[in-house]
Amino acid sequence: MSIRNYRPRASNRRGASWRATIVVVALLLTTIGLEIAYPLTHGSTLSDLTIATVYCAAAAMLLHSYLSYGKLFALIFGAITLLYGYGIEELGIRSGWPFGTYHYDPSLGFAIAGVPLVVPFAWLMMSYPVVIAARKVAQGWIFLYGGLALMAWDIFLDPQMVAAGRWHWKLVGPHSPFAPQIPLSNTAGWLFAGMGLIALLNLVLPRERRKYGANSTIPDLFLLWTLCAGVLGNLFFFHRVGLAIFGGLLFAMILAPYFFALRFGRPDLD
Repeated sequence: MSIRNYRPRASNRRGASWRATIVVVALLLTTIGLEIAYPLTHGSTLSDLTIATVYCAAAAMLLHSYLSYGKLFALIFGAITLLYGYGIEELGIRSGWPFGTYHYDPSLGFAIAGVPLVVPFAWLMMSYPVVIAARKVAQGWIFLYGGLALMAWDIFLDPQMVAAGRWHWKLVGPHSPFAPQIPLSNTAGWLFAGMGLIALLNLVLPRERRKYGANSTIPDLFLLWTLCAGVLGNLFFFHRVGLAIFGGLLFAMILAPYFFALRFGRPDLD
């Protein structure tokens, strides 16, 4: 009878290829560069910068979803998010529900029945890191965590886009905190619409990562950058101190459990 030394098998998971990693990192850095340039730019160039930022960020998140979770995940995620984003925005501009009464400006580029094509891609760029974070920390309340995170992001987004003339509101009733030009119905609408999207994505998206898939560093950095850009932009460039403090605290409180779990929690086993 022989005694064999037991040696635990090393983890087989490796990262994505260096070529793919370079592409997704370049897309993220380009997104950050475009957002840094935004408050320093004036005139008609701003609309082009806005559109380019969204498409670049969406491409980074969609590519990362493929590298991390595989083709099926990326196809399902992209199709559902784009259709949901377009559908809820179409419902919004036609009925005033769930966001309130608003319309988009032609400066956002090509539109389908009043909804600019770039808008569903904005849903895509944020819903991917949010669904990852929600699945990590929220367990049975993934839909609520995701809705709150998307709502907090929009608290930064809407005042900036309205000030630039990208969309226009008919203000009825109370306004969003520290944003007198945005109806409170929009904040509530983002909460409920966000909960619906994240619940749907959580229901249908696979959970298993690719054996050689990328880790979550890229979407994590994008979440942190979105928080920092919202605070710094409103504080130093857009002169909305109240919004910077309120939105920053709210977004930070929502993201804190996720980053705490990343640092101190149990690692993913999939």
